[in-house]
Amino acid sequence: MRLRFVPVFFSLALALAAPLAGPAPASAAIKVIVNDTPITDYDISQRARLITLTQRKSAAAAKRQAQQELVDDQVKLSEAARMGIEISQSEVDNAFNNIARNVKMTPAKLSSALRQGGVKPETLKARLKAQLAWNRILSARFRGKIDVNESDIIAALKKTDEEDRQKSIEYDLKRVIVVVPKNSSGGFKSKRQRESNQIRASFDGCDNAGGILGKYSEVVVQPIGRRLETELPENLKKEIQGLQPGKLTKPSKSPNGYEMIAVCGKREIASDIAVRTEVENELRAKEGESQSRRYLMEIRRRATIIYR
Repeated sequence: MRLRFVPVFFSLALALAAPLAGPAPASAAIKVIVNDTPITDYDISQRARLITLTQRKSAAAAKRQAQQELVDDQVKLSEAARMGIEISQSEVDNAFNNIARNVKMTPAKLSSALRQGGVKPETLKARLKAQLAWNRILSARFRGKIDVNESDIIAALKKTDEEDRQKSIEYDLKRVIVVVPKNSSGGFKSKRQRESNQIRASFDGCDNAGGILGKYSEVVVQPIGRRLETELPENLKKEIQGLQPGKLTKPSKSPNGYEMIAVCGKREIASDIAVRTEVENELRAKEGESQSRRYLMEIRRRATIIYR
């Protein structure tokens, strides 16, 4: 099962003046207990503020959603603990930093903006921890087990435009690996990275690659074959789409060294395979979301949840 982590996006309204978040009150009242873990009215008010900032909901709706989310989060974390899944603080911090980059802020500025909105940064980080744990749980439980019916694919294809079903871009690809042995020195790694960039700059086609690659030691070429654009990993698709045949992607680190993808050929073909792949991926994602909801309901039934 391919899982997508959907970060919380913040508007510039986060930076507007608002009451500063104060410390948690010592006498915060417990509203819910989930598997012996208390959820206080302060926890709920903090999550509600976060929801109001990010989703623009009314205070009443945000409070109801906040309590539901916090119960679900604790159920997910309990299930993660049962499965031996741990989310490190560094993983949470990385997710927080990614959100900051998405909204063009530094982590410090994002923390400041949250505080100006009355939300402690730890409130967002607590939500992120539960999301990361849940993604890890779903990956372990459902990987490779999401199937869709052929009849559903055909029905969805009939709803697509005829023009879309007749166009598809196919690429002929090869992988170029500039090998870096394990335990290599930092200086050697830097040298191989420079060589990778030199190869990319001078590369002028797969048919002429031998003369260029032969100037460098331990460079391996592996055929990938023909791939439709819908089959490309998301992190490579845009870069490959922007390349002309005979060019290389930027070097990226891998366990073997520095890797680049060579676009050896590109052609438009008359086929509905591309749109079929896209439709099938969408149906799998919907089925994955459905299974996720059912699984959450199942573990909620097993949990001990006491409302006060």
